[in-house]
Amino acid sequence: MPPIPPVTKAFMLACVGLYCLFYLVPGLKEPFELWPLMTGNFLPWQPLTYAFLHGGEFHLFFNMLGLWMFGSELERVWGAKRYTQILVASTISAAAVQLIVTFLLGSFAPTVGASGALFGLLLSFGMLFPDRIIVPLFPPIPMKAKYFVAIFGTLELILGLNNNSGVAHFAHLGGMLGAYLLIRYWRTARRR
Repeated sequence: MPPIPPVTKAFMLACVGLYCLFYLVPGLKEPFELWPLMTGNFLPWQPLTYAFLHGGEFHLFFNMLGLWMFGSELERVWGAKRYTQILVASTISAAAVQLIVTFLLGSFAPTVGASGALFGLLLSFGMLFPDRIIVPLFPPIPMKAKYFVAIFGTLELILGLNNNSGVAHFAHLGGMLGAYLLIRYWRTARRR
């Protein structure tokens, strides 16, 4: 197994460390969650800090697994600077979409998790390596990355439209949107 690149490792360690800290001191987490605008709890740093927080062990585990699977390879290809840019773009665009959706739905629940950034990495992986064969955990069927990304994106849209689970499906799609727009910008700037 190749070593985990530095930005991916730092992000993973920060998420795990903060999860442990906030488990020990639960009330400390609230100012760093992404609160809907109309709650009065929204603070300007939350569109970044919410990505380092998680709602449970499974949430944390699967986000870190995805970050390791897709992020490590992307960081090796892009380097630390560009990789960090895609993480930040995905995180902020996921937050922006989530804030819009919570405003429209009148939701007062906060959002946490690196899932928006992870979905941005997933889309990036599919754009950079569209024909790479991957085997997802569910279902364990080998498929090309581009199909995997398309299936996951479609599922997120369907689940978001029928959402009553408390999962921020539109934030996931927002993360994909941010990554797509940044990659398009990079490709357009390179052609000039």
